[in-house]
Amino acid sequence: MIGVVRSELLRLRRLDVLLGWFGLMVTFTVLVNFVMFQVVDPSGTAPADGPGVSFPDAATLAGGEGLAAGLGAAATFLGVVTLSFWALAAATDHSTGLVRITVAAEPRRWRLLLGKWLALASVTVLTTTAVTVLNAVVAPVAAEAGGFTPDAWTSAPATVLATAWVDLFLSLLVWGSIGLALATVTRSAGVAIGAGVGYVLLVEAVIAAVASDVADWLPGSILTAIAQGGAGPVSYAEACVTGGAYVAVALTAAFVVFRRRDITD
Repeated sequence: MIGVVRSELLRLRRLDVLLGWFGLMVTFTVLVNFVMFQVVDPSGTAPADGPGVSFPDAATLAGGEGLAAGLGAAATFLGVVTLSFWALAAATDHSTGLVRITVAAEPRRWRLLLGKWLALASVTVLTTTAVTVLNAVVAPVAAEAGGFTPDAWTSAPATVLATAWVDLFLSLLVWGSIGLALATVTRSAGVAIGAGVGYVLLVEAVIAAVASDVADWLPGSILTAIAQGGAGPVSYAEACVTGGAYVAVALTAAFVVFRRRDITD
């Protein structure tokens, strides 16, 4: 298994992949922080949620957890980026024909799939760490630009950031697992990415408009709830359990398809 993971990590070290992955994560983190502190009125309530974004209210931003609020607000965008690069890593094996070589070298296909999942999870640890550190640097600047004076941020910043890191990582892990499963089933990064983005920005938004109670338990809402430490009617524990169920279903589907597929076609 160690050899499989090392092989996957070696292929993920491509400079264009890492620059694209980290670059998009950084861009969305900075952008959402500045937009969030501009659109939230320091004396008012949170603005209405939009497709892929959920802003906190002014009290939350000014409180102790405000330092990491940008990570929760940007969670869907960061999740879509993670889904995309996990899907790209899985689909590339099929488009290049590399999967034939790896299957010949390791006939136990479950090890190949698990090794890829572990390797991608390892890179996700790094991206989560990068955006958490960046958020801690950018948030005070964005808050000042938006007219906030968050004195409470100095109470326990390390604890707040550590908790936010865990929440965001768990959320991204589910996003990535879904992307890996979609790409494994479709063998196309484009289809997997399009399905993921279209679902979050269109399908789930439509469902939320007509059946909000149901929408609270759909993947986009659940993963936002995890990243924000619990949101709305869904508690953090419920969100984590549901997110774990999504991972189990996604990986089971990916394994069944990958195990039964004729790799020679």
